[in-house]
Amino acid sequence: MVRSGKEPKPAGRATDGTGPASPRERFLQGEPVAEGVRALILNSWQRSRSLGLSPDTFDLPYREDFDTGGRIVRAAVPVLDRLQATFAGSQVNISVADANGTVLLRRFGDPSMARSLPAIQVVPGFVFAEQVAGTNGIGLALAERQLIRVYGAEHFAERSQQSACVALPVRDPLSGRIEGVLCLGYPRGFERPVLGVAIRRAAEGIERRLLAQSSAHEGALLRTYLAAGAGTGGPHRGVAMEALATEFRSRDEAILREKAAELISGAQRGAVEVTLPNGRRVTLVSRPVTSSSGVRGIAIEAVLPGAPVGQPLAAPHQTDQLPTLTVPLSAARPAIILPTGHLAAVPGPVITADGDAGPAGPHATTEPGTTLSAADDARAVGPVAAGSGRGSAEPDAPGGHLRAAEPGTVGRSQGVAEPGAARTARGGQNASEPDTPLAADGGRGPADEPSEAAFPARALVMLGEPHVGAYALAARRRLELLSEASTRIGTTLDVRRTAEELAETAVPGLADFVTIDLPDAVLRGEESADPLADLRRTVLHGIREGLPFTASGERIDFGPTTPQLRCLTSGEAVLEPDLKAAAGWLAQDPEHTAHLLAHVQSLIAVPLLARGVVLGIASFYRFGGSFGDDDRSLAQELASRAALSIDNARRYTHERGMVLALQRRLLPHGLPDQDAVEVAHRYLPAESDVGGDWYDVIPLSGSRVGLLVGDVVGHGMLSAATMGRLRTAARSFAELDFPPDEVLTHLDNLVGRLDREDPDGKGPGVIGATCLYAIYDPTTQRCLMARAGHPPPALVHPDGTVTYPELPAGPPLGLGGLPFDAAEVDLPAGSQLVMYTDGLIEDRHRDVDVVLEQLREALARPRRAPEETCRAVLDTVAPAHPHDDIALLVARVHAMDPDRIADWEMSADPALVGEVRASAMRWLSDRGLDEAAFAAELILSELMTNAIRHGAEPIRVRLLYGRTLICEVSDASNTAPHLRRAASTDEGGRGLFLVAQLSQSWGTRYLPEGKVIWAECDLDAA
Repeated sequence: MVRSGKEPKPAGRATDGTGPASPRERFLQGEPVAEGVRALILNSWQRSRSLGLSPDTFDLPYREDFDTGGRIVRAAVPVLDRLQATFAGSQVNISVADANGTVLLRRFGDPSMARSLPAIQVVPGFVFAEQVAGTNGIGLALAERQLIRVYGAEHFAERSQQSACVALPVRDPLSGRIEGVLCLGYPRGFERPVLGVAIRRAAEGIERRLLAQSSAHEGALLRTYLAAGAGTGGPHRGVAMEALATEFRSRDEAILREKAAELISGAQRGAVEVTLPNGRRVTLVSRPVTSSSGVRGIAIEAVLPGAPVGQPLAAPHQTDQLPTLTVPLSAARPAIILPTGHLAAVPGPVITADGDAGPAGPHATTEPGTTLSAADDARAVGPVAAGSGRGSAEPDAPGGHLRAAEPGTVGRSQGVAEPGAARTARGGQNASEPDTPLAADGGRGPADEPSEAAFPARALVMLGEPHVGAYALAARRRLELLSEASTRIGTTLDVRRTAEELAETAVPGLADFVTIDLPDAVLRGEESADPLADLRRTVLHGIREGLPFTASGERIDFGPTTPQLRCLTSGEAVLEPDLKAAAGWLAQDPEHTAHLLAHVQSLIAVPLLARGVVLGIASFYRFGGSFGDDDRSLAQELASRAALSIDNARRYTHERGMVLALQRRLLPHGLPDQDAVEVAHRYLPAESDVGGDWYDVIPLSGSRVGLLVGDVVGHGMLSAATMGRLRTAARSFAELDFPPDEVLTHLDNLVGRLDREDPDGKGPGVIGATCLYAIYDPTTQRCLMARAGHPPPALVHPDGTVTYPELPAGPPLGLGGLPFDAAEVDLPAGSQLVMYTDGLIEDRHRDVDVVLEQLREALARPRRAPEETCRAVLDTVAPAHPHDDIALLVARVHAMDPDRIADWEMSADPALVGEVRASAMRWLSDRGLDEAAFAAELILSELMTNAIRHGAEPIRVRLLYGRTLICEVSDASNTAPHLRRAASTDEGGRGLFLVAQLSQSWGTRYLPEGKVIWAECDLDAA
């Protein structure tokens, strides 16, 4: 049915109104609105437009079947009466709507307003939900589930342009569910700060009355249970939990109460056996109880075989009063936990908030500031539990005391029968007659029921209504889920894995399906400049597969009205209890969302925000029920925790990426051309951090090659930077043709200087490094090696035999003062020299000797290419999750063809220079090197002349024909020539200058006795 108050107004600009009139006009004309309007108002406008609403429509749906005596109405009437008195004489109108937006109550500060306003603003029953009324206080408060203010032109409807309002949802303190909306409407010029304070206090008053209504049921059930069972001969006669305090530990009692809450929430009669940690088994019996007013509940009793019988259940052994209990306003507690030995004793008939039970008593009221009776205190929290009361007392809260029964006498005024005496229950039944136990519905059974001797002792564990027990159970499970999240989320520093842990934690404890969308920049470890522009579906996890969600890895584009975009705009979780009514979500992609509606019912969209950085969006879906505000708070908490872990992982990924980029930049980008060895290499960074491992291949004079592997102790940027400095220095020392032991000595001095660069010790410093350096000579097929605290290499012989050469260990670099020794080994052609860092063989979970044996087995394959050897070693020997970097260098050596080597020995006689030179020219001509002969002839002449003039015998001349032509002249003297620019008047000094001009490179290499002067000619240039 639709009722109209007056004729619709034409659409147009709101004049003299409060609010963004100009943006509203632009929006209605289809123009973009970038500023000048609040985000939640703009979102509501967009949803209203997507629903096809017209701003000049005045008609609203009207319901004649709304409940005029429901819980929200009974709780709100006294509060609205006080509000009306507060705003007496003003133009404020007060209304209460239910959770569907239907107005149930109206009040006016000035009663004459009811005669001047249209029916739509006066008569209860009109629906102001956003789906039918557009942007307004009641509808927006239900959509956003928070305090809402709407001013003038912010209203979508034209009829409301001259009005303003403030609205606040009212929740059931037990379930957290929105029961209705309290709204204050007023003219645009009546804005006052007191309105926000007044509506919050009024909403709290309504919520207190709602709590009193719910808790009154628990008190009625407790009175019925005590009146029917205490002091009788029925099965309810037993012992209090206090009598068994020596038999149960606190942990045992907690387990019994946890299981009791589950039984109450199940709302079924039955028994279940509970096994305690000590192996003892206790049977819990659930027994339906019905109060005289029809309130149905469940009592949970513990059956205790072997315990003493004959004691009244409500007969404790102490009389001290109970501590003051709190009536919570924001959330329900699962149970009242009574101190040891106490059961709630009812001080007399109480008028409950919903009219349950007898004449008024002195503590009947539940208004704020009044003292609650024992039954009221019991009703104020939830299911009543007997036993220990740890953690339930709050001395600063208002309220009275639960009074304990006197030992051996339970007075009639307390609502509990004396032992052996008769007491008439409120329903008129005799509650103390022997052989008439409490029936399942609260009445009495036949007189021939078994006597108390046939029953073992029982103790009351908990009593409550099933739906309240379900709330308590859900609250406990939410706490358990948060506890689980603290251990499951953030176990790694991987962005994608952390997002997966969030989804795995939330399913199925909170949601049935979870999708997590992260920007590509976040996955790379960076901050996203525009998160919506590069969102990608990162995680899709649910209780089953095959649903029409966007697949992982695909791009995501959310529309402007979707809950996901709204949550990013507001920075808060957005709840859509019913997706079929969520216009913004449906408008995103009608075809896609239509398929999803067959599988999902409710949605919570939560932004992943950490340290001011937008990291993405988490969406939680349910298909078997609707989310509530408690679920939204839980999802927000889970997302907040996960966002911090994701941001930590993102920052780590960013820093690790920078260090890894620096590390790879400092490592060799390619291998130099040379004929001595065939090389393959691998660098594998650690999972946790990047270290300072490095390798290098250095061509040396005489067709030799230097092979270098090193490891800087530590991880991070410092180690990578230090590695770069050491590698550069090592290469420079090697190119000076120093032998391996001298290279290590120079590196040791360098590391010591680096440590001394921070004399105060305030900087991180350099702990040290290890190094292995080998020089292979293909002309002799021998290798000279030295190591500084580094693992020895593996030598694979041509027949597949694997050995570890005995090399002097040498101290790690940086200790200083200790010498390094070199050792020479034979390397036949086809042998492989395998050099590695300690990350390959050292692992906290493996023995080094075992790993070395595994390495031996992996290498024992003759005639295998170095690339294949690298793959085999990493596949079989490297740890699955390396905690340290791994650098691996495999070199298969070659021998130089003897036909490409020419060697002459001569005495220090200048007459022999021409003879050796002629022999060299013939050798070059025989190999087709006539074009290089001219340069080689001049170079050999100059080098031999210098050796005869400045050196000592024996003098040797050698030619090596490889990629280049190398001319070498050696003698026994250690004096080295130096290149200098000769003056015009000098008679000599131009020989080395001529050698430098004719050769590609030249230099001096020192031997244990003497030196070698060499020059290299480029055959291509020749």
